[in-house]
Amino acid sequence: MSNIELAPPASPAGASTLARIGLIAAALALALAVAAFAGARYGALLLIGLGFGITLEGLRFGFAGPWRRMIVDRNPDGLLGHLLSIALVALVAFPLLAGHPGELIGAHAPIGYAMVGGAFVFGLAMQLVMGCGSGTLVNSGSGNPIGLVALPFFAIGSFLGAFNLVWWTDLGALPVIAFDGTGGLLLTLTGLAIIAVLVLWLAPAEHRRIQRRYILAAVILAALAVLNLIVAGQPWGVVYGLGLWVAKGATGMGIPLEASAFWSLPANQDRIAQSLLTDVTSLTNLGIIGGAFLVTAWRGGFAQKLPSYSATAWISAILAGLALGYSSRIAFGCNVGAFFSGISTGSLHGWAWFAAAFAGSIFGVKLRPKLGLGG
Repeated sequence: MSNIELAPPASPAGASTLARIGLIAAALALALAVAAFAGARYGALLLIGLGFGITLEGLRFGFAGPWRRMIVDRNPDGLLGHLLSIALVALVAFPLLAGHPGELIGAHAPIGYAMVGGAFVFGLAMQLVMGCGSGTLVNSGSGNPIGLVALPFFAIGSFLGAFNLVWWTDLGALPVIAFDGTGGLLLTLTGLAIIAVLVLWLAPAEHRRIQRRYILAAVILAALAVLNLIVAGQPWGVVYGLGLWVAKGATGMGIPLEASAFWSLPANQDRIAQSLLTDVTSLTNLGIIGGAFLVTAWRGGFAQKLPSYSATAWISAILAGLALGYSSRIAFGCNVGAFFSGISTGSLHGWAWFAAAFAGSIFGVKLRPKLGLGG
């Protein structure tokens, strides 16, 4: 799924059979080790994360790239795949949430000034590095230079955004609005269908179809997302886990977090104190990186050269990584946590996030060549 358009000179035959067996064995052994150390639930979550990474990288199914194709070429194939996958998750998630109100939660958040502004900035920044939250993880796992540069700054930005999240939400926000029950499901599916019809209408005739690999990816991602909801008790997310990594590092260095209304919450203090192997979002994030690594190693494709970008372009990638993390935290999620999981579990903020982030992506696409990042 590596959205930066670098063509790794992979060997036509990929890795050897023995090496591929070793990769599978190593992945399974790692999941079993996590299960033995932290519990079966956490080993299962790592496997789910590996599945996300393998699917996203293996089938080249991301978010930034498909949005870019819709904006530049009016090609909606990838976006249609997103809508299909969200619809499939919603068909299962709505009944699950209704039937297990004390056990499962949706990705519900309020719509506010900071949320909308953050989503806009996120959409812009993800086009600069050609990767969203999951995309940055996949790009890093596949050895993409831009992804490797952007990921640590994404994590720092997520930590900083959470540090003063309460200040941003105090600027003004609506109450959390979430659709539920049969009526909510029908409303969500209708909204997705309307968007699908609209993008098909905007597309030229030669682009009014969806590639088979996108259909396959949409179905697999939907199945994995439902498994994540059941096993984790919450929808698939990315951003919190990245910020948590930095929060743990800051605490380890003796940096006090009491000044943050968010990080000083007892629940967050508990997560900082506990192992990453018991944080559900961290496990799936690590799994995504590992899954992308497995696919790239399977293909024998770790030979990417540094792109010939200017210093301005590299600095832009760093700043965009910071912006991705910060903006997604104050927007209550990225393409995964807000758009994908928000809409599929009935949150109105997912729709607002989608509109604002897509508008930001339009500006990001136009800004890329001005920063030396290509057209």
